[in-house]
Amino acid sequence: MTDLPTGVESHPEAASGAAPPGGTGGFDLTALLAERGAERYALHSRHLNHQLPRMLHTIGFDKTYERAEGAYFWDADGNDYLDMLAGFGVMGLGRHHPVVRKALHDVLDASLADLTRFDCQPLPGLLAEQLLAHSPHLDRVFFSNSGTESVETALKFARYATGRPRVLYCAHAFHGLTCGSLSVNGESGFRDGFAPLLPDTAVPLGDLAAVERELARGGVAALVVEPIQGKGVHEAPPGFLRAAQELLHRHKALLIADEVQTGLGRTGDFYAYQHEEGVEPDLVCVAKALSGGYVPVGATLGKDWIFRKVYSSMDRVLVHSASFGSNAQAMAAGLAVLSVIEDEGLVARARTTGELLRSRLGALVDRYEFLHEVRGRGLMTGIEFGRPDSLRLRSRWSVLQAARKGLFAQMVVVPLLQKHRILTQVSGDHLEVIKLIPPLTIGEREVDRFVTAFTAVMDEAHAGSGLMWDFGKTLVKQAVANR
Repeated sequence: MTDLPTGVESHPEAASGAAPPGGTGGFDLTALLAERGAERYALHSRHLNHQLPRMLHTIGFDKTYERAEGAYFWDADGNDYLDMLAGFGVMGLGRHHPVVRKALHDVLDASLADLTRFDCQPLPGLLAEQLLAHSPHLDRVFFSNSGTESVETALKFARYATGRPRVLYCAHAFHGLTCGSLSVNGESGFRDGFAPLLPDTAVPLGDLAAVERELARGGVAALVVEPIQGKGVHEAPPGFLRAAQELLHRHKALLIADEVQTGLGRTGDFYAYQHEEGVEPDLVCVAKALSGGYVPVGATLGKDWIFRKVYSSMDRVLVHSASFGSNAQAMAAGLAVLSVIEDEGLVARARTTGELLRSRLGALVDRYEFLHEVRGRGLMTGIEFGRPDSLRLRSRWSVLQAARKGLFAQMVVVPLLQKHRILTQVSGDHLEVIKLIPPLTIGEREVDRFVTAFTAVMDEAHAGSGLMWDFGKTLVKQAVANR
C-alpha cells in the first residue's frame, strides 16, 4: 500500500474530500458579507434585540456604514461621518489603528500556546507591568473581558479584603450591567426588575457628609466612584476624592476608582483621579480603550495586600478567574494601545484638543438661549441644554418637557448626523445633555467641523421652525404613545 502524505493518515476525513482540521473549509467571510450584509437590520430584528433597529429607524440613525478609519466612517456612497462617540469610548485610538492591527497580526502569526490555564505566558505580565508604571501606588493586576467585569472584580476583592458587605456608590453612576455592578448603578431604569441586588447604598456625588454617615452605620467595604460621571458628564467636586479617601481609610474601607471610560488619557491625564493631588485609590478599573477597539479586555489594578488576601493560599489560586482573561490577543492589543498613547502623545493631545473644543463651544452659551453649559475635561465634554428665556422658545421647550425630558437633546443629535454627518449621543435617559467622547486622535480640523455643524443646528433650533422642529413633533408623538 502506498504511504499517504503526512496529515492524511491521521485525518481520514481528508480522503473523502472533507477539509482537514486547520483548513479553511468552505467558509468565506468576504463572500458571506457580500451576500448577506444588506440584511443587517432585518437580522437584528429577527434574532437579536428587536428594539435596537426599531429605535434606530425612529430617530433616523439606521445608516449603513461600509468602512471606518481613525475618527471617520464612510457609507456606500463615499460620504464621510465624523465619529464623536468612539463606540462609547472603546475606540480611544480611533478605528483600525495600524499599530494595533500589526500587533494582532503578529500575535496570530506567532501561534502561541495561549490559555493553557497551567502556565505563565509573558504577555499578561508585560501588560500588567506597563499599566502599573502609570499607577505607581498599585502593585498587581487582574485581567478580565470588559468594564463591568473589572468592576465586579473590584467589588469582590473589596468585600473579601475588608470582610464587609456594603459598597457605597454615587447617584447617577454607571458601573456596568451585570448583577454586581448593577447593584452600584445609580440609575433606576437599569435596575428595575432585576432585584434582589447586593446590599449597597447610594450617596450624592461630592457629598462627604453622606459618605461619613454611611461609614458610621458600619459594614462598608468601599466607595466606588467615577471621577467624572459618564451620565451627564459631572465631575467630582474639587477635594472630594481625597477627602473621601481619608474618611474611608479611617474606617478601614477602600476607594475604588472606576476609570473604564475616563482612563487611558481620556480626560487629559492618564487617569481622571490624577487631576486631584494625593488621590491614590486602592483599586482601579479600566477597560474600553485598552482594547484598541478589537479585543474585549478589562483590568482591575490593586494594592498588593488586597490581592494577597484574596489569593491567600494555593487552594484559592482560582477563587476568582476569567476563562478568556489574559488571552494573547487582548494582551497584545493592550500593549499596542499603551505604546501608541505614549508615542503619539495622546494624553497631552486630549488635554489641548479638549480645551479648544470647550472654549469654542463655551463662547456660544451667551449666544443661544437653549444652550446652558459646556463642561468636562480632556476629550470628555458635556453640552447641557435648558429652558430658554423668551416666551416663544419657552413654550416649545415646555411642550417637549411635558412629553419626555431629553427630547430636545435628541432633536440636536439627529440633525448633527442627518445633515452634518456627525455621530454623537444623548448622555443618558431623561437628560438634556449631549456627551462628546471622540477618539483621542482628533485635532483642530475635527473641532472646526463639529463647532460649525453645532452652530448651524442651534441657529435652526432658535429659528423655531423647519425640519428640526418637525422631527420634534414626531418625537413628542412617539413619547406620548409609549406611556
